[in-house]
Amino acid sequence: MRAQDSATAPMTIAVATTDGSGAGHDGGVTRHDGGTRAGSTSAAAAPAGSTDASGSRTDPLPRGTLLALLGVVCFSLTFPSTAWGLESFGPWSLVAVRSMLAALIAGAFLLVGRVPLPERRHWAGIAVVAGGVVIGFPLLTTLALQTSTTSHAAVVVGLLPLTTATFAALRTKRRPSRTFWFAAASGAVVVLAFTVQQSGGAVSKGDLYLFGALLVCAAGYTEGGRLARLMPGWHVIGWALILCLPLMAVGSAVALAVEPVHLNAHGVIGLAWVAAGSTFFGLYVWYRGMASIGIPKASQLQLAQPLLTLIWSVVLLDETLPPAAPIAAVAVLVCIAVTQRAKS
Repeated sequence: MRAQDSATAPMTIAVATTDGSGAGHDGGVTRHDGGTRAGSTSAAAAPAGSTDASGSRTDPLPRGTLLALLGVVCFSLTFPSTAWGLESFGPWSLVAVRSMLAALIAGAFLLVGRVPLPERRHWAGIAVVAGGVVIGFPLLTTLALQTSTTSHAAVVVGLLPLTTATFAALRTKRRPSRTFWFAAASGAVVVLAFTVQQSGGAVSKGDLYLFGALLVCAAGYTEGGRLARLMPGWHVIGWALILCLPLMAVGSAVALAVEPVHLNAHGVIGLAWVAAGSTFFGLYVWYRGMASIGIPKASQLQLAQPLLTLIWSVVLLDETLPPAAPIAAVAVLVCIAVTQRAKS
C-alpha cells in the first residue's frame, strides 16, 4: 500500500529526517525510486555512534579506551619481566629470542586466519613499526636495565606519551588543542621531575639508552596507530614481527652461542611474557585502541604505565617504592583525565 499511495511517502520521509540519526537520509529526500530504502538500510547498517554531528568518527562505548588501557597494563609488566629474563639470558639473546618467539606466534595466527599480504604501500610503515617496537625499543631498554633499576627506567619511559603525541602531530598533520598539549606537557614535567629527583640529577648511560628508546618507540607507535586504521591491529604487529623473523632467527643463534644461558623459573616466565604478552598481545590491543580513540589520546594513557610498573617492581622484584611515587601518581592521573577530555 505504501508503494501505491504517494500521499504517505512524504510523511515517511518527514519522520525519517526528524529522528536525529542523519546518516543516509539526504538520499531519501531527493530520490523517490528506491533511494529512501537504500538510505535507511545504510543508516541501519552503520554502527551506532560511529559518526557524530560533524561526521567525525566517535567511540560509542569506551571500548577503544579499554583496549588501549589493557595494552598499557601489558606494557607495564615488560620491564619487570625483562629483569626476570635477564636472570637467564644475556641482553642480546633475550631481545632476539623474544622477537623470534613473538613472530612465530604471530605467524601462526596469520596462517590460521589466512591473512593476505599487506598492500605494497603499507610495507614502509610496517618497517617503521618493526624497527621501533620490535627491535629498537626492546633492545635499548634491555641494555638500559643492565645498569638501571626497573623503577628508574619506568619513570624515564613515562615521557613516551608526550613523545608519541608529538610524532603523531607531525605525521598525521593533526593539531591537538592547547589544553591537550598543556596537560600532556604537565604530565611529562611531573615524570621528568620524578626521574631527576630519583637519579640525583645525573644522566647515566642507561638513561641515554632509554631516551633513544623513547624516540624509536614513539615512531613505531605512530605508524602502527595510523596503519591500524587501515587494517586490523594484530595484522600490523603480526607482519612487523614476520618482517623481523629472519634477522631475529639469525640473531638468536649467534647471541645464544656467545652469551651464557642459566635457565630458571623467573627467566623462562619473563621471556614468555615479553614475547607473548608484551610484544604480541599488548601491541595488538594497543593498536586497536589507538585506531579507535586516536593516537594522541591513547598515548596519554601511557602516563599511567610508569606508576603501574613501580607497583610491579615492588611486588615482583622487591624493589623499594620511592616516597615521591604516590604524589607523582596523583598528578599524572589528573593529567590523564584532562587529556582524555581535551580535543585532540
